[in-house]
Amino acid sequence: MKTWGHKWGFADTQFVINEDRSVTLTGDRYNLSGYKMPYFLPYIEEQLGIEINPYDQQQEITEKSINPPTINKDFCQALANIFPSNQYTFEDRERLFHSHGQSAFKEIYKVLYSKLDRTVDMVFYCQSELDAKTIINLAIEHNICLVPFGGGTNVSCALKLPENEKRMLVSVDMRRMDKIEWIDQENLRACVQAGITGQQLEEQLRNDGFICGHEPDSLEFSTLGGWISTNASGMKKNRYGNIEQIVENITLITPKGTIEQIQPTPRSSMGIQIQNLLFGSEGNLGLITKAVIKINPVPEVKKYGSLVFPNFELGVKFLYNLAHNGFVPASIRLVDNNQFRFSQALKPKSTNIKTWIDKLKKIYVLNLRGFNPNQMVAATIVMEGSVQEVAYQQANIYALAKKYQGLVSGAENGNRGYMLTYAIAYMRDFLLKFYIMGETFETSVSWSQIHQLCQAVDQTLKEQHQKFNLPGKPYLSYRISQIYHTGVCLYFMFGFYSKGVEYPEVVSTQIEHSLRQAIMANGGSISHHHGVGKSRQEFIKNTLSSDSIELIKEIKQANDPQNIFGIGNFSRDSKTI
Repeated sequence: MKTWGHKWGFADTQFVINEDRSVTLTGDRYNLSGYKMPYFLPYIEEQLGIEINPYDQQQEITEKSINPPTINKDFCQALANIFPSNQYTFEDRERLFHSHGQSAFKEIYKVLYSKLDRTVDMVFYCQSELDAKTIINLAIEHNICLVPFGGGTNVSCALKLPENEKRMLVSVDMRRMDKIEWIDQENLRACVQAGITGQQLEEQLRNDGFICGHEPDSLEFSTLGGWISTNASGMKKNRYGNIEQIVENITLITPKGTIEQIQPTPRSSMGIQIQNLLFGSEGNLGLITKAVIKINPVPEVKKYGSLVFPNFELGVKFLYNLAHNGFVPASIRLVDNNQFRFSQALKPKSTNIKTWIDKLKKIYVLNLRGFNPNQMVAATIVMEGSVQEVAYQQANIYALAKKYQGLVSGAENGNRGYMLTYAIAYMRDFLLKFYIMGETFETSVSWSQIHQLCQAVDQTLKEQHQKFNLPGKPYLSYRISQIYHTGVCLYFMFGFYSKGVEYPEVVSTQIEHSLRQAIMANGGSISHHHGVGKSRQEFIKNTLSSDSIELIKEIKQANDPQNIFGIGNFSRDSKTI
């Protein structure tokens, strides 16, 4: 399946503007694909206070400028003596592809319209655990810097290369290690190689009647090793757990040897659990080659649902009570009014009987129930399990929603809302062509601070927009994508029109940094599931005590004294963390 390479997603899928100014998502991969969306551009124009000219587009640089590789001749010769030529490359396109993640401003904008500051010098394709050990030993012998590479979907600049690194940089692509080594059907475990993507993992498991259930937005492209190294979360974590609850054992190959448990166990009190250090390690310690994960039988029933509430405050109260009851579904997400209206703008124009039905629904919701279209919000629900379990969840969820003026809005809207996540990721690159800079970011926050934090981010964005004298209006929307006993994950989207703005990628980065400052100042975490990378390094000191940071540095120094894995995430000093 061919992908875009630098841009997001599959090459058969992109948003395009039709002659009548409607928008279509090409291909047939998603339920958003193949039809005209006449309300898409009007919504964007209204929100940003601009007019989009389909013929006025930024021109992507077709011939990408790439610095010549730094070559360590002795290392390259030693590598050629051991590995066949199809396991490594100096080809410019591959080097560029392996030199960035999917951060909008610091990476993708530069790749498409400017130039990356640094690219890797060679790409090595790891095919086995022995390959991992061999490439590490060669790197130690010849003082080479290795950068682990999975799906390349990271959005926190974890793949951004250290500009001051003088050694040869080698990207170690793990995606050829994409097999399930064994399945223990009785104990519901599987040993899986780290380069497998989420989509591959679920397809292979389903052949034997199982699923993993970990579904991040990047499921199609991100890898098991990437999930572990960023401490990832999936949309169905309520049922299947976050990655730290799914993984029972990890194998990490380091410059000092192999880190792993002798065997996986359901739980063990064994003293300090070294494995826990590997979650969120972000490429600093070694190469993750495989993991033992929990698996689940394919659920008997999967059912979608949706709700609408008069406002975000009532929706949050509903979620709070749901989080402390025994009928939490596999996934539930609450979107604010901006995201709710955006989802409506992505629908096709209604025709015939459907138009009449839609009008009746609007009359009921807006007139008879008194919902304000500029305040109402929506929740999408996924329920999985046995027939009885799903029926119990549905009855109790809808009864609880009624207490907070929630209205049931159907399985079709729930399915559409859930699957929309995969399709709208393509929107960033489409809008970027029309000078619209946009990015997503997330945090976790206690229940009591949700509204305070959202208001602070909204106010900060407005102030930053005015500070830089940007055209039009800023855009902000958010959703609660995960619920916990003590709080939630908040997922934000922001954007602005950048035509005529000098160095828009720099302005965007500064705005994003200010928004993160507002998050941290109002009780939010440094990250919920995207990790720290380099874009959030400054906030580590607000997250960990100085002695905790020192302990991490000492672990890095003891495990990798030559700084072979010198990607430098968490800290500006790649030699320490």
